[in-house]
Amino acid sequence: MIDDPSLIAQTPSMASITIRKLQETTKARLRVRAAQHGRSMEDEARDILRQALAQQRTAPRNLAETIHRRFSARGGVELALETREALREPPTFGR
Repeated sequence: MIDDPSLIAQTPSMASITIRKLQETTKARLRVRAAQHGRSMEDEARDILRQALAQQRTAPRNLAETIHRRFSARGGVELALETREALREPPTFGR
């Protein structure tokens, strides 16, 4: 038991997960990769997760920005817009 409560906050907690329905080929590849790195499958999976989650994620962009970025390098496109007519009056339905 830890007598000093300040040590509890400093001690990193460890979690466990279970992965169900893992394909046998994926498990076999993990086993081979772990053996190549000289560690257990659990250590290898932990390292794969750590590396994947440590990668810098780019902020999500909206669709309009993505389209603009893709086509602005090519000079863009000027579209001729049709002239709009005035809106018609809504029907009254016998009032």
